[in-house]
Amino acid sequence: MSGEQTQSVIKRIIRQVGLECAAQGQSLSETLVAFMVKAIVLDPRNDFNMDRTLTENEMQDLIQLCVARLLDTTNPSLSTIKMQVYFDMNYANRDELLSEQERVLEGKLAPVFRAITESGPRAQEEVENMYQKIVTYVLLRSGLGSPTDIEAVREVTAALQSVFPQTEMTIFISLSKKDKEQQLKDLAMLVTGIRLYNKQCQKGGSSIDDLPAILREAIPSATETLDERLNSCRLLAHRYTALLESMQEEPQRFSRLRFFKLKEALFNVRQYEAFLCILQSNAITSAQEVESLDVQFEAAMMVLKNTVQDKTSIESIEVFPLFMELSKLWTGYQDEMLLLSFLTDMADNLQQFLEIQSQLFPEEMLTSLLEGVTVKSDVERIKETMGTRVNVSDFENQEWLFPETTDNFDQLLIQYHGFCAHSIGVKGITLPGNPAIGILKHKEKYYVFSSKEAAHIFAQDPDKFIQLNVEKAKKYAELIQLLELHHQFEYLVPHAQAKRASRDSIKPPPKRESGTQTDTHILPPTIVRSYEWNEWELRRKAIKLANLRRKLTHAIQTDLSHMRRENCTQVYLPKDAGTQTKRDNSSNVPKPQIFLKGLRGGSSPTTHMVTVDLTRPLDET
Repeated sequence: MSGEQTQSVIKRIIRQVGLECAAQGQSLSETLVAFMVKAIVLDPRNDFNMDRTLTENEMQDLIQLCVARLLDTTNPSLSTIKMQVYFDMNYANRDELLSEQERVLEGKLAPVFRAITESGPRAQEEVENMYQKIVTYVLLRSGLGSPTDIEAVREVTAALQSVFPQTEMTIFISLSKKDKEQQLKDLAMLVTGIRLYNKQCQKGGSSIDDLPAILREAIPSATETLDERLNSCRLLAHRYTALLESMQEEPQRFSRLRFFKLKEALFNVRQYEAFLCILQSNAITSAQEVESLDVQFEAAMMVLKNTVQDKTSIESIEVFPLFMELSKLWTGYQDEMLLLSFLTDMADNLQQFLEIQSQLFPEEMLTSLLEGVTVKSDVERIKETMGTRVNVSDFENQEWLFPETTDNFDQLLIQYHGFCAHSIGVKGITLPGNPAIGILKHKEKYYVFSSKEAAHIFAQDPDKFIQLNVEKAKKYAELIQLLELHHQFEYLVPHAQAKRASRDSIKPPPKRESGTQTDTHILPPTIVRSYEWNEWELRRKAIKLANLRRKLTHAIQTDLSHMRRENCTQVYLPKDAGTQTKRDNSSNVPKPQIFLKGLRGGSSPTTHMVTVDLTRPLDET
């Protein structure tokens, strides 16, 4: 039968099963009915072959089997499957839950947001109405009060006017839709921070709950409740395990237990324990987040008080980031309140799937059955085998991992939810595996065991026992999720559950940063440079070679060149030089000063001229 035909038949059967259950007063989800139909087809005891087309009689038999299983309220297997479907449909991790809450909040605020961003008021009355809508938006966005609370509306209006007076509405209206959205979010954070600061200063905030105090009281209470429920279901699991082991050791004494669904009850309790562990881990994470928020909120409030210090005016650039930081931290408190409420509701709703335990095995009945039976807890079983270890030399072809020789030993992805890989298929019970005995690595998967003997038997033929575990899961469909066999039964597991399998129930594989470096060319090059694919190019080269064969090289020698050799000489290059042949010199001589006397004559007719030489001597100059 083709895939489309198979899906069509299954849908028809699911619809018919749902109608018949509803006719008998049981309204069941389509996911639960689909899981049950596929589980019954998968069970080899029912002898359904999906490789061929089902006859009408086979389809009716399948429908009746499904209806009978779904209406059997005394079967722990049905309760376990219902629990798995409920958890798969309702559980969400922190990121998913917070993103969904943000989406819901955006949906609630969408009408108010559109009324603010898409309208363009012109009259004064319309502007005032828009301002009131902004007040409503800020109040709803912060989650600190209701628009019907007059006191809360007054506080928000006063805080908003201090950072966004109504006179700035003209600028706000001219902004684009994207800018309006961002400014509205910023205003909501600012107003929230101002109200929180006023509450701390006892100047308002009467409608604001003290979330830090509520969380400090509620988280320990929720964690304590989860611990009590975990201890209770683990005690039941230990008792059921002890009874099942006693049945295999002394079948005559416990013959009447064969009529009770003890294995199904054990699987029910183990699944409940696994889900509670997930919720407990989330509660511990919330407690750590609240502790961190307390420290940050107190520090931010102290910085804000020191910044303000009763000042009449302060720069907005200095104080606005502090108010917004307070708002972000308070949003963290609100998120933790949402997460805590979600975890509490999930834990309370899971309780209903464990009620069948008290109906099948009342306390008085269990006490009488356990007379003379030693009940061991999981911790005690692990302690008993702490001194034993697999001898690696006995298995040459198997790889065993131990704590002291393996990095990230605690982070290995253990198969079967950490239960013994041998006891599931052979004994049909879930015993805790002890990694200290040795972890078997087989086909890139890791298996643990409850004892050294179980490890030896499993290691002799791992594929055989792995197949036994798969066959056991076909008979008990609830084991598919409990043992995390989603990859072997992907067609049976709901899509959301299969997608979440490696994220919630299974530890993520260990990762580390690493790097490698290789040579550019490790092997020598094998490229033949002389290769030619073109036939005409090969012909051209052949013709060239043929022509060269006909060519000769001639040389000639003359008497002038015979027995001669090359000579060379070396000379000195001229250099720049200069000489000086004369020099300039000068001397100073006295200026002649000679005077003549008597040239004008006198009283005598004869002229008497006298020469007077007043020139200075040469040695005086």
